[in-house]
Amino acid sequence: MAEKEFSYEIIKQVAVLSKSAKGWTKEINVISWNSGTPKYDIRDWAPDHSKMSKGVTLSVEETAHLVKALQEEELL
Repeated sequence: MAEKEFSYEIIKQVAVLSKSAKGWTKEINVISWNSGTPKYDIRDWAPDHSKMSKGVTLSVEETAHLVKALQEEELL
């Protein structure tokens, strides 16, 4: 089975959450996948953004729910 081609454009880099010893960074970005509606995205990226790990992509509504839930959460 051939790999499916896809494209992405990082519209906005929101934050770098951490950096590994190998230089990869865990980032929150706004990304348009395959020229679609931009979504919030959390995943690890190679230093030049040419490679990425699996991650999670959230719509604006899902991101708003996540932010609200985190604000209500009592962190230890």
